[in-house]
Amino acid sequence: MLHLRLISPAARTDEVTAVLDECQGVTNIVVLPGAAREPRGDVILCDIARESGNVVIGKLKWLEDEGSIAVEQVDLSLSKVADEAIDEAPGDPDDTVVWEDLSQRVHAESRITWAYLAFLAIATQLAGIGVLQNSTVLIVGAMVLGPEFGAIAAICFGLLGGQWHLIVKALRTLVIGFTVAIAITFACALVSHWLGWISHANLEVNQEVSFIVKPDRWSFIVALLAGVAGVLSITGGKSTSLIGVFISVTTVPAAGYLAVALALGAWPEVPASVAQLAVNILGMIVSGTATLLIQRRFWPQVGRRSSF
Repeated sequence: MLHLRLISPAARTDEVTAVLDECQGVTNIVVLPGAAREPRGDVILCDIARESGNVVIGKLKWLEDEGSIAVEQVDLSLSKVADEAIDEAPGDPDDTVVWEDLSQRVHAESRITWAYLAFLAIATQLAGIGVLQNSTVLIVGAMVLGPEFGAIAAICFGLLGGQWHLIVKALRTLVIGFTVAIAITFACALVSHWLGWISHANLEVNQEVSFIVKPDRWSFIVALLAGVAGVLSITGGKSTSLIGVFISVTTVPAAGYLAVALALGAWPEVPASVAQLAVNILGMIVSGTATLLIQRRFWPQVGRRSSF
């Protein structure tokens, strides 16, 4: 279930409640006349089945300018009428994409923040250390820590809706993020090399992690599958599945390998690392966009969306 908190101008409250009454899957409607102070108006509370979210939000979209719409996920609802509302709404909650929610999430993920840069830099350094130590455990840890899929999902969403400003913003986030992360890892590896802690020999014996710099058709296939799984995880709210996506693709490990190879002067390894990074990102963008397109046009109830 979703919980809606609406603020409506008093003169249009009846219009709002009429929409709620006519839409399937809406229940627990409460009207508090004159309760809102900023913006001024009436407060309307209700619970709706997730499958009805796009329809209700789409019909009340005008409240974004004249009042307010707030949506919360209901983790627990003990109510017979709520169960009946879910049964009444067509479709299945797990198959439903609330497009306004997804839009806000991908716009937030497309921003460059200090936290994003820090996590990506730490993940890339862990991957670099994992390469030098032949440690698949460190590399898997780096995969899980990397935050780059949010920006990739934003690109997919932008391509779906033709939002070129979002695509440019997310691409900039990816480029700047990986550039900063690689630069920091390169600097740390270079200092370690000067101190005599690491040498080119560390790259020559890394058979356990050689898959990072061997892009092939399987790399692209894995990236395609990861892109599908990643988008389904985000739209379905399956965070545990998203962790599996992070472990599947070698974007962060490729960036860590690239930084270490540059620091040690292992020039033959550089093109393969760049290719692996590019193949993974491209594959996830292609399949992620295709998945969103299918969800928008063909899945039951998923296609009923508000504007985005």
